[in-house]
Amino acid sequence: MQVTIKRNEQQVCVPASATQEGDDEPPDPGSCLAAMPALTVPKHSGRIVRFPAHRAGILSPAARAFRKKYFPGITTKLWNDWQWQTSNRIRTLAQLEKMIVLSDAERAAFTQAATTLPLGITPYYMSLVSPDNPDQPIRRTVIPTLQETLHTAGEADDPLGEDAMSPVPGLVHRYPDRVLLLLSDFCSTYCRYCTRSRVVGHGAIHPSRNRLERAFAYIEQTPAVRDVLISGGDPLMLGEEKLAWVLSRLRQIPHVEIVRIGTKVPAVLPQRITQRLVRMLRQYHPLWMSLHFTHPDECTPEAYRACAMLADAGIPLGSQTVLLKGVNDNLDTMRALIHNLLKMRVRPYYLYQCDPITGSAHFRTPVETGLDIIRGLRGFTSGYALPTYVIDAPGGGGKIPLMPDYVVGRENDALVLRNYENKLYRYPEPCNC
Repeated sequence: MQVTIKRNEQQVCVPASATQEGDDEPPDPGSCLAAMPALTVPKHSGRIVRFPAHRAGILSPAARAFRKKYFPGITTKLWNDWQWQTSNRIRTLAQLEKMIVLSDAERAAFTQAATTLPLGITPYYMSLVSPDNPDQPIRRTVIPTLQETLHTAGEADDPLGEDAMSPVPGLVHRYPDRVLLLLSDFCSTYCRYCTRSRVVGHGAIHPSRNRLERAFAYIEQTPAVRDVLISGGDPLMLGEEKLAWVLSRLRQIPHVEIVRIGTKVPAVLPQRITQRLVRMLRQYHPLWMSLHFTHPDECTPEAYRACAMLADAGIPLGSQTVLLKGVNDNLDTMRALIHNLLKMRVRPYYLYQCDPITGSAHFRTPVETGLDIIRGLRGFTSGYALPTYVIDAPGGGGKIPLMPDYVVGRENDALVLRNYENKLYRYPEPCNC
């Protein structure tokens, strides 16, 4: 069985294997989510408490109200079918007009100029969008605006120079020991600040066997590669069989030690994280995941459950957050996000300065804004909650970490340091005797 999704006048067939009968039905109380260990917390009484994030079919209040208003005939089971969510994405101006009051700049993105990136929002994620506030952070990240068509100095369609570092189509080799493998260009929900907006959503990258075999051949012939990051598009939009084939092919290459998957699915389509999917993924350890969370409003009960299932499958989770003007560029919002992530067992990994893609000026903040946020977090929350603030250098220079200036200078044989309270301390360095 296949589900057909229309995309830019093309037909994309997605295997429906992930929604076999009973796949997401609530498990028997004693089954602990089938083969997965239950997320439990021992109490002093010895009683074991199961977190509500494990309940299959959970709906947040926003999703419940949105479904009732715009999809009244849809059952909870169908709403929680990831393929239904994907097939019923909001993709047109007419659909948006029924759900939100568009601003002039948003409407102009459809009527006055064509934006590079197509519109695509899952019904679930649309339930998080404010219907009447164009400045709401979640809304800014997924609704097109006329500002996307403005080209300012220093911007480029491929600011990271990925195309110049592709030895074979869909494979980027920037760092000596790792490569980026682009499986497809398809996402369930398109972020308006996407660094690959030049290709995603346009049918330019297909997960064809011939293309992928060329990528695998390059990796096999390059023994320095020990780490493969699978991205796209979103790799988790492939069916289990195709994704399992990709992972098994990589596991056949002796010098590939680590495989990572980059995905925004837990934030925009948590229904995709099924028991069937995690049972497949856990067969290919050591497997890591880089998730993409941007705002605390994304940390819903559905997202908590998705991350719990992945973490219980033994997959270490990290989040790569992009610093965005009007979305998360203040200390309170970022603190709320990273604290939610830790509770979801997701390690805040990177905080990215927004890449200078064409039409991104309205999203990019001064670098000092990011440094102020890191300065406001350091010492005031646990070290596990602190992401590394980086600029992915334009032109392919790689990630460059940025830190507030904690080293003040030297005084005789001591290093003068500034701590999180702005107090000075001296560290005696050993002499070269």
